Amino acid sequence: MITTSVRVSRPGFQRWAARAGVAGPVLFTAGFLVQEAVRREDYSRVADPISALEADPRGWIQQVNFLVFAVLLTIFAIGLHRGIATTRYGWAGPALLGVAAVGLILAAVFPLREDPAGEPYDPGHHVIAGVTFFSCSALALVVLSCRFAADPRWRGLARYVGIAGILGLGCFVVLGRFAMPGGAPLHEVAGLLQRMTLLVVTFPALVAIALRLRRLACRPSALTRS
Repeated sequence: MITTSVRVSRPGFQRWAARAGVAGPVLFTAGFLVQEAVRREDYSRVADPISALEADPRGWIQQVNFLVFAVLLTIFAIGLHRGIATTRYGWAGPALLGVAAVGLILAAVFPLREDPAGEPYDPGHHVIAGVTFFSCSALALVVLSCRFAADPRWRGLARYVGIAGILGLGCFVVLGRFAMPGGAPLHEVAGLLQRMTLLVVTFPALVAIALRLRRLACRPSALTRS
């Protein structure tokens, strides 16, 4: 018999971490959707990335939106790490979520700006934020799926989360190579592709993981399997 131990913090913290895992994507989405609803006519949900909301006199709102999401994602990553069976490199998945949160902070610290023609542009370093968040959030899902597979309580989510991570990596490549750069073949729909990556691939997977964490928050701290 092999005993797989699960390091569990107080159930109360794990419940709060799970709530943070749900609230992060939901509040972030609500935040940018509300901003888009009141933006001027030259803003395009299809062509412009979410970060273009920063290139506006009210751009500080989106900067705060990035920071709030970063805090909630960090809390979620800590609670998640404590709620899954320990494996040799099990820390890697939650750590990658933490690095993704750093990408959100960078997005707030190095915002897009508006040129004299009214077009958003990157004065420097914002691209690093995008690369960090999209790559690390997708990699986190792939790595977490392996850790889930080693824990009977989480095994049912392993395949879905792994597929979501692989799709997220594919979307990251498409965005970075074929959509975001000026003159890229899919540049005119870059905003749409970015939103689809978040709302169809990454965010549903994060919310599903958070809901499972919430349900398992008060389960026993050790599992025995043959």
